[in-house]
Amino acid sequence: MARLINFLLVFFLLGLLAGTGALFWKLEHTLPPLAYSEFLTMLDHGEVTEVRLDGGRIALKDDTGQEFATYAPDVGTLLPELRRRQVAISAEPPGDPALRNLFTITLPVVLVLLAWLAVNRTRQAPVPTEEREDFARDKMIDMATVERRITFEDVGGIPEAKEELIEIIDFLVNSKKFSRLGANIPRGVLLQGPPGTGKTLLAKAIAGEAGVPFYSFSGSDFVEMFVGVGASRVRDLFREAKKNAPCIVFIDEIDAVGVLRSGAGGFGGQDERGQTLNALLVAMDGFSREDTIIVLAATNRPDILDPALRRPGRFDRQITILPPDVKGRLKILQVHTRDKRLAEDFDLREVARNSPGFTGAELANLVNEAALIAARTDKDFIDSHDFDAAKDRILMGIERKGLVISEQDRKTMAFHEAGHAILARFLPEADPVHKITIIPRGRAMGHTQQLPLNDRHAYTKEYLRNRITILMGGRAAEEIILHQQTTGAENDLLQATEIARKMICRWGMSTLLGPMAFARNEGEFLAENTTQLGISETTARHIDQEVKKLVDTCYQEALEMLMLEKDFLGRLGEILLQTETLDREEIDIIFECSQKKRLEKHQGGSPAECDSCPAAAHCTQRSDLAA
Repeated sequence: MARLINFLLVFFLLGLLAGTGALFWKLEHTLPPLAYSEFLTMLDHGEVTEVRLDGGRIALKDDTGQEFATYAPDVGTLLPELRRRQVAISAEPPGDPALRNLFTITLPVVLVLLAWLAVNRTRQAPVPTEEREDFARDKMIDMATVERRITFEDVGGIPEAKEELIEIIDFLVNSKKFSRLGANIPRGVLLQGPPGTGKTLLAKAIAGEAGVPFYSFSGSDFVEMFVGVGASRVRDLFREAKKNAPCIVFIDEIDAVGVLRSGAGGFGGQDERGQTLNALLVAMDGFSREDTIIVLAATNRPDILDPALRRPGRFDRQITILPPDVKGRLKILQVHTRDKRLAEDFDLREVARNSPGFTGAELANLVNEAALIAARTDKDFIDSHDFDAAKDRILMGIERKGLVISEQDRKTMAFHEAGHAILARFLPEADPVHKITIIPRGRAMGHTQQLPLNDRHAYTKEYLRNRITILMGGRAAEEIILHQQTTGAENDLLQATEIARKMICRWGMSTLLGPMAFARNEGEFLAENTTQLGISETTARHIDQEVKKLVDTCYQEALEMLMLEKDFLGRLGEILLQTETLDREEIDIIFECSQKKRLEKHQGGSPAECDSCPAAAHCTQRSDLAA
């Protein structure tokens, strides 16, 4: 029936186009009118060479080839004169002009109405069973026939999740072991975590390990503009899955259809999502003990899922997959470098340690980018320099080689980044400096890269305060050396203010306000979306005062420390202007040289000059001088 309706719809549309084209053709080919008296005059002068009779209408052509149209009151008396003048005569059968005009005008209207009726019937007609089953059948992957199956060997960095899911494979392969004791296998497993942590890959690995059919869908596949289609697809999906049990049904981005339902109901697309979700819940409740069907779902927004999805008996198992630690990153890198040609002295452990916070997808991108960079330079192997360049490209963007920068701006950037690096080197608990550069990349004009020695899962108050102080180091260095303030500190100020506000509002690190939270994070695994809790105007004023006090205090500490290390700051900035990039070893060498010059200055001066030196309190050579 649906095919017949589609055929009629196409036929009507083609007819509409043909009728419209015929109407325009007729309008374009209408002959200019001519008075009957002028026609007779032309006939008497022998200027008419051909006529075409259509009832009383006459279409004529003169001796110059021009055509005209006129109307004769009595064609019978005109014919002998035409024959006497030897005019070529042709005739058409008489027709009803009114009927012809009515057909020309009404045909497009009728065709439009018929097309509208066909579309309306298509909307209201149920989806045929064959098409609904094709929807589920086309999504099935028979793992027994796939040459290159994805298994747990292709998944690394999430050992806890793999251990939890090994039991799921046992349910699929040895279901009788559990059913003979009356145990019900779990119906649904919800994989939740940030994007790129391997949720979809893990679902495919489960099906590959078990060797069972695998149905892969996205939540948006069930959301249609026509109400009822999504629910029908859900029912037919599980009907098809029962035919191929044991099997796995995977729904990626389930939050597209499983979003929290409102109590007042919905309209349009919201109503369609509600019906689809209801059909999904009913289908999962309809599993019998013999139905070995596991429903896997993935989401990075578990906070917006309907509670009915997560209750026992449905998605009662929730597995959180977070970015891997250093051991997990090493295993992921080993997986993605199996087919890569690495240098013999290359150590993946160093890459794993230098990539904190990277997800599995980001590590795969890092390996691929390093391979591309090595291929561009015609290398035979991938080495550490390629990985460093790939990491810079991913974190900061492509190098802007064509950007013209004035010498004054380069000087500002050099001392700005030097201020960050010096504070990061001296402040306790700060992450060590890995590299500083003033080469523009992406939107950043310069960058000071710090790498933690270990993965951090909790931050101390001292670490956060030092982090704010390091961020303020760029602005402080500009004021000390160049006696100016520039817009280059914009991002630093934003980050420092954000950290200070979180310390006060979310982590209770304020002496005045005490251990209380005034905001919470609504983003869960996605970008942070801080929502402020209900607070009074007085509390809001105290929060602003505490944030300002914290940032100001850290800024003053940055100024004092950089004043004490002004010689080191000046020397580091000047060398950075020349080399544009410095790593940690080079920074240490510059610091030692600066300390030697300070020692020579103290040795050449008097004790009074040494005592009056602004760096005396923090001078690392005073004990040596005293000895």
